[in-house]
Amino acid sequence: MKNHLDSKLTLGDVLSIGKDNLHIDQPKDIQDIPWNFLTKIIGLNRTARNIQLQKQFTKEEPDDDSELFFSDNEVEDPSCSIHPLDVLCVVLHCSDSFLQQEIITKMSMCQFAVPLLLPANDGLDCTFMLWAMRDIVKKWRPQSLADSKGFMEDNVVNIEMPIFSFVRLGPNKLSKSKLLNQVLNPVQQHHDFFIHDNMEGGNIERKISDGLVEMSWYFPCGKSDVFSEPIAVANLRGDLESNWEQFTFLTRISSATFIFIDSMCERQLQLLSSCNPNDTKFYFIVTPGKDKAVDPETQKHLKNVMVNLNIHKKQIVVKRTKTNNAEYVKNIQNSIEQFLKEYPKKSSIEKLKAQRYGLPINVDEDLPECQKARACAVNITSLIDNVEDYKKKSLILQGDLWKKLSKLEKEFCRMTNLQGKDVQQYQAELQDEHIALHKIQNEHDLSEGIMLFINAITLLSQAERQYFLKWMKLELESISRNNVSALQAEYKERCSNTSNNLEELKRIDQKISDSSLGIEHFLRELGQIYEAERSIIKKYLLPENSMQFARLPAIVSDLLLNGFPLELIDGDASNIPLQWITDVLTELDKRTGGQCKMRVVTVLGVQSTGKSTLLNTMFGLQFPVASGRCTRGAFMTLIKVKENFQEEIGCEFVLVIDTEGLKAPELASLEDSYEHDNELATLVVGLSNVTIINMAMENTTEMKDILQMVVHAFLRMKEIGKKPNCQFVHQNVSDVSAHDKNMRDRKKLLEQLNEMTKVAARMEKKFGITCFSDVMDYDFERHNWYIPGLWQGVPPMAPVNFGYSENVHKLKQDLFTFMKTQNAPSNIQDFITWVESLWNAVKHEKFIFSFRNSLVADAYGKLSMQFSLWEWEFNKKICKWINNTENNIKNQMAECVDKEIYDQCRHDLNQLLIEGESKMSEQLENYFENKTENVHLVERYREEFRLSIESLKKELERKAISKCDNAVALQKGKFEVQHIQMKYQQVIEEKITELMEAGRHKNHKMTDQDIEVEFENMWEETISRAQIGRIKRHNVGQAMLQLVRNDLSNKGSAIIQRLVEIANLEYGQCKFEVITKHCQQSVIYRIKSLFSSDQYMTVTEFNNSLIDMCDEYITEKVNSDEDYDDTYCKELLQMINEKLTSRDAKKLHFTLYFEVDIKLFIFGKAAGAFQEMHDRFVQKHDARNRLEELKPQYCAIFLSIFKEKDESQSRAKQFCEQCLKPAITQYVFTHLGEAIVDDILHSSDNKIFSTRTFFQYTLLEKLLLEMAFSKYVDYFHSYEKFSKEWITNYISERYSNPGSLDEFHENLLSSICKRVQNVLQDETCLMSSTISQFFNILCQNLQTELVIPQNELKVIVFGNTLDVEQFSLDIQYFLTDTEEQISAELRTMSLESILSRLALKPHKELLKKVIGCGQQCPFCKVPCEAGGGDHKEHFASIHRPGGLGRCRWHNNEKLVSDICSVAVVSEMKFKNSDTDGNFHPYKEYRTYYPDWAIQPDPSIQSSDYWKFIFAQFNKEFADAFNAKPADLPSNWNKITEEQALASLKKMFNVS
Repeated sequence: MKNHLDSKLTLGDVLSIGKDNLHIDQPKDIQDIPWNFLTKIIGLNRTARNIQLQKQFTKEEPDDDSELFFSDNEVEDPSCSIHPLDVLCVVLHCSDSFLQQEIITKMSMCQFAVPLLLPANDGLDCTFMLWAMRDIVKKWRPQSLADSKGFMEDNVVNIEMPIFSFVRLGPNKLSKSKLLNQVLNPVQQHHDFFIHDNMEGGNIERKISDGLVEMSWYFPCGKSDVFSEPIAVANLRGDLESNWEQFTFLTRISSATFIFIDSMCERQLQLLSSCNPNDTKFYFIVTPGKDKAVDPETQKHLKNVMVNLNIHKKQIVVKRTKTNNAEYVKNIQNSIEQFLKEYPKKSSIEKLKAQRYGLPINVDEDLPECQKARACAVNITSLIDNVEDYKKKSLILQGDLWKKLSKLEKEFCRMTNLQGKDVQQYQAELQDEHIALHKIQNEHDLSEGIMLFINAITLLSQAERQYFLKWMKLELESISRNNVSALQAEYKERCSNTSNNLEELKRIDQKISDSSLGIEHFLRELGQIYEAERSIIKKYLLPENSMQFARLPAIVSDLLLNGFPLELIDGDASNIPLQWITDVLTELDKRTGGQCKMRVVTVLGVQSTGKSTLLNTMFGLQFPVASGRCTRGAFMTLIKVKENFQEEIGCEFVLVIDTEGLKAPELASLEDSYEHDNELATLVVGLSNVTIINMAMENTTEMKDILQMVVHAFLRMKEIGKKPNCQFVHQNVSDVSAHDKNMRDRKKLLEQLNEMTKVAARMEKKFGITCFSDVMDYDFERHNWYIPGLWQGVPPMAPVNFGYSENVHKLKQDLFTFMKTQNAPSNIQDFITWVESLWNAVKHEKFIFSFRNSLVADAYGKLSMQFSLWEWEFNKKICKWINNTENNIKNQMAECVDKEIYDQCRHDLNQLLIEGESKMSEQLENYFENKTENVHLVERYREEFRLSIESLKKELERKAISKCDNAVALQKGKFEVQHIQMKYQQVIEEKITELMEAGRHKNHKMTDQDIEVEFENMWEETISRAQIGRIKRHNVGQAMLQLVRNDLSNKGSAIIQRLVEIANLEYGQCKFEVITKHCQQSVIYRIKSLFSSDQYMTVTEFNNSLIDMCDEYITEKVNSDEDYDDTYCKELLQMINEKLTSRDAKKLHFTLYFEVDIKLFIFGKAAGAFQEMHDRFVQKHDARNRLEELKPQYCAIFLSIFKEKDESQSRAKQFCEQCLKPAITQYVFTHLGEAIVDDILHSSDNKIFSTRTFFQYTLLEKLLLEMAFSKYVDYFHSYEKFSKEWITNYISERYSNPGSLDEFHENLLSSICKRVQNVLQDETCLMSSTISQFFNILCQNLQTELVIPQNELKVIVFGNTLDVEQFSLDIQYFLTDTEEQISAELRTMSLESILSRLALKPHKELLKKVIGCGQQCPFCKVPCEAGGGDHKEHFASIHRPGGLGRCRWHNNEKLVSDICSVAVVSEMKFKNSDTDGNFHPYKEYRTYYPDWAIQPDPSIQSSDYWKFIFAQFNKEFADAFNAKPADLPSNWNKITEEQALASLKKMFNVS
């Protein structure tokens, strides 16, 4: 401890949580002793003075009869021998003033004697411990109040009482301290106030504590009292002769001084004779020893002393041989009691410091900083006479103004007084009123007391500030006590007078409540000053640089960091000053480096069940509680975690929240008391990692109500991913076997909790929750604690029950053991977010099922982002399979595409799908198991994402099978084409062979011209003789018409007759128009007459959307080089049917005529396009045309063979140009789309497409920056179409620079060319005996990557007898040229041309990732942002006014300004086609839309974005929607673009 003699220990050092103070073991080393004492005394452990070292036992020695077994000469190891008072002195000398005060206060609670005079550590002046004792408060009942059951309460330093000092002169056989304990103990009760030689360590020689003066007190309880009035007892340690200054001081301050002697010599006589007999009354306690009389010399000196000090005979008490201890103690007690009847001098400890003149005694509070702080505090408190009046006049802002503001905030959320007004207009009025109240607050002059308080906490040094706050606490508690005492006496008097009415009693009761005054009221006022100023500045009513109180949050954050409690919830107004709390905690975050993690512990329970005492004992805290105080709300205190424990527990701080008692009797009459309690329980449970439910055994009825609140609170937390631990503490259970005996009670409690959970789950419409442990971490065996009462005996003389502190410490250990296994702790910013969002949810009266704050949204966004990446990886694997499978099928001859190949493809696909699903599921589980990124907050979505994996698998399976079936169908459809081509190619090759044979037999040499003429004649003759068949041309229109007829065959005779009359599909030539018979007339009339909150899609919009969707499908199919297939028509029909049976379509009540006409129209357009596609294919694959295309190649081969030239290079070049080049080019276009998507998803812009929410934000931000009205109209008209166009433009802009795609296609070219080269170099190819075999092996190895055209390949194989190895080398040589040619051609292509040829369209893939499920809000039509493909609940970050969805009032055609996220918490009603025209409350919208979660706006600024847009384009929107402009609240026009963007960022959680 030497290090701390100069650098003192602080209270924060001792309260910091570490391994050392979680385990209170017997000290093993001398250095452990002070820390052991400190840990125990702070935890109110009565064994704190038992601090001897643990004895080290050596191995057992053998018996030795010669050993003196009973020898008295036992040698103590001096290193194990330290007197407890020496330890106390060392600890106090090494502690600062505040830690000293805490130690002595806790010692007093344990009924330990406390130091009055502390001997100097350097042997010089001792210290009068006045400051250290100032926080000791005693409550007692003097005999004068025994009948009325009244009591008195005060700080012990202020109580006027007689002081009795006990000193020793010379050696004494009687233990003075032990005797004092007997004197002070009530009947049948024993407690060691003073340490004596029969206690552990009490017989060890004192080294530094001689000269210590201890003080203890006796306070009567009104029944069986030892003394009728309070007394103080001082005990001087050591001989008075050696400690003369202390003895002199005691004689000055004492009413009586008791001197213990065995004998007296002349020197001692002279010494005592020098004392002033007027200062005190001397008593001599003479103990001559057992069986001994007082020796003559002592008798003689005593007679002289009696004369010199004016002592009567009764003041000499001799312990006779026959006198037992009880009699002796009784004699001393009688002496004191008799003395009390003689009206002795009384003095308070406060006044004693005046008696130290001429003595080397310092006063601990004479430090300059302490006195300066006291002066500052007294300047404030001297202004306070009547607390109630002072609060009304000096603490104005937290009075009615703050309460009005609080009511306004709740009314803004609940709108209970709407009374038919326009919601937005009403909100605007509330906002104006809110600002007006803040202006009034801001314009108020600050009272003198508040100015002095601000100056003090602002200008004083840190040490002075700490003293100031302590002085304020002491002074204010004293004032409050005096005020409350008088009111309580009046209340008691009125109660006894039966003529008084209840209203009068209620008034006094309220005055008692209003007479509570503490530092928290001053800090609350600062909070209101700050809130008002910040609010005014936010509304631009004051410039930013004019802020006067900007430093206040930083100063208060310092207080919080130093362990000072801060009010979180103002219970008087039932509100949280959010801006104030947020800024204080933000400053705290800055001071702790912005990365500090913390865990939160909260206590809840009925009032007066010892919640604060529990926390104070567990953590050594000092929450603002005192007699007569009834402050409502919650306070938080920050406790540091020691470095050696931070990694283990995972945090740097523990935040402890103490709540005021629920079910408070003095608040029961208030109409909102139950609501307040419910709000408080919900908030603190939501904020905490561990919630302690404090239950007093005598308050079981009230506790049942509390449990109901708690169950609801935990249930709500379950929904947002929080599952805090719950510990039930049963207080006032004294039986040691309580845990076992209460097994039945615990089971009964669990049954009650389970039943309450079921009821609460039904009330809040949450299903699948059947027991208490479903909503929280609770084990009825491990999480129930039975703690005995705090006091062992009857206060005020009862010490703290050892069982109390021991059990509380065990509870503390268990809490921190649990914390080690918990989810990742939150940081300060997270805590701020939780406070804000939970309180906002609480203010909405009914905790919203769809609770989502920025932390939940952030965690959900991160999960969605990860899921999106996993989804894309899975998608890529299936795309690769599709490409490989299509290539494989295309490389087969049509007649070879059989069931075996198809089955193998399906088997491979199933294997791949199972692997992909398994991998995604594993990734999802790992993500949740890693416990990072607040993933526990989105636990409720785990199942949705798991189902989304299944849904994705099914979708990919359907897509892959469709592609595979399509490829098989197309390849089989080519059978006729391939058969004709191969047949006539064979004929040509036979004729060429014959011609070559004939030419070889000619005798003369032929020129090139002769050879070409011969070839030309042969070709023409062969073609003219061959009866070349043509591909059959199909009438696509007729086939499609028949399909429509079949589809509509069950729609009635009128429809069938209509279809029979149609000979051809010719409807594609004109624009489709909606006519009267397309809709049911009665429905149209009813819809038009509805209250216009029905935001149904118009018929025109619907059919346009359907036509656009079908046009896109048709275009995609037509742009391929394949032939038309009947599956296209079937898929198109399925798309139309799905759209016509959708929810939107059903709302429009179409007639069958609409279905017939729209199908005929779309099929008419499709028929023309598909017929053209088919004709193009027929023309391209005509056998004669294909042979003509191959003619130059055959001619060149004929020439080469005929003239016996080396054909290897020419044929290799021909193979590269005719076969590899188109195949490789197609490979690039097949894979380039995937590469583009990959690039975007892994670029700096990846966040745009990572989640649907962020994509939404990006679109809205871009729209705001452009401020183009037409784009907003397009956005509202079709979100999907707008998104697709935006993504297309984004891709075009991203890759608009020349060469931006070069890297991608060059990588693809390089990879496929290397692959081809590897195959060419493979031994299996080189070992081929013929070129034909060589090509077969080559094609087989590349069949999944490249589609090599067989017609061209057949030409190259024809007559090819080249050396395989050389031919392979020549191909490799020309392959390089081919790669360069393809690269050059791609570089010259326009971006539009490249994108149009891509097999995988990047804009479509990106659109699929961000467009989501396609569902829209039933009221305002904002798109759903939920992640995954199979979510059970739709939500959006921000909703918009109904008018922007074309909603208008039916009576005046004006656009509607109401926003559904506001309406759902109002008393408004809606009606639409879903409600069959009946009005239905917005609050119960889930009756009709159970899969939509519309979260209320957290603040009035939440919808500023859409309010700004609506205000900017009100007239334009009205014109575009054929309506009249909306009546918008005037404050919408005041919203700036910056505010709109800020609200957008806040709502989408974008920093």
